[in-house]
Amino acid sequence: MSTAVASPIAAPSSPSRRVLPGFGLSLGFTLLYLGLIVLLPLSAAFLKTAGMTLEDFWTTITAPRVLASYRLSFGASLLAGAVNAVFGLLVAWVLARYSFPGRRIIDALVDLPFALPTAVAGIALAAVYAENGWIGRLLQPYGIKVAYTEWGVLVALTFIGLPFVVRTLQPVIEGLEPELEEAAASLGATRLQTLRRVIFPELLPPLLTGFSLAFARALGEYGSVVFISGNMPMRTEITPLLIITKLEQYDYRGATALAVVMLVTSFGVLLLINTLQKWSSWRNRV
Repeated sequence: MSTAVASPIAAPSSPSRRVLPGFGLSLGFTLLYLGLIVLLPLSAAFLKTAGMTLEDFWTTITAPRVLASYRLSFGASLLAGAVNAVFGLLVAWVLARYSFPGRRIIDALVDLPFALPTAVAGIALAAVYAENGWIGRLLQPYGIKVAYTEWGVLVALTFIGLPFVVRTLQPVIEGLEPELEEAAASLGATRLQTLRRVIFPELLPPLLTGFSLAFARALGEYGSVVFISGNMPMRTEITPLLIITKLEQYDYRGATALAVVMLVTSFGVLLLINTLQKWSSWRNRV
């Protein structure tokens, strides 16, 4: 009589353990926190605007002075984000790949816009780029005026947005494996080909992230811009300043109407940038 030998049966795989216990509690706390800090104030702005008639709302957000502020705010923010994307990449590359005297000082200076009060930054930039300032007097013979012009707005927005790009790209550059570059060089790739086909695809998603952060930060900037722009209506007046002006005039519905337009438009731009970022990440994996 043969005895059947039971073959070992693999134990059913146990559900994966989460690193942090209490998912339901932590998710509930997260949603509650975001609701109180983010969603509740934003919903209040929409509710305040809902008290306006459609005609009043349209008249408020399409006034010529308001449209001029839209063009300056969004245009300067996009341009400042693009400038920071280019030069922030260079700064992050130098700080991550090279060792030189004073590197730690330069690395610390990158974070200066984070710690510096925006009003102080605006006063300093206005003093430096004014016609009698250190840089302004050098540009004056060439007919270039920065302070109290649209260029001053761009300078201020570039100043406060640079750290977002550098700090987003720097750890990614430090994590790049040198073996990939060496393998590309051993296969006959030039430096430009290595940069374009090996390095840049890895840096594109964090570069888009840094650009979106710099753009969002510049779009809501107020303190540093009001001192260097001159706040001239139809020329150097930004939308956040118009919102503050309407609040000072007790026009709360008009202020919230402009805030809603800025919120919806900026959310659409950020959603587009995040979609491009996910698409580039998916393309790199494929």
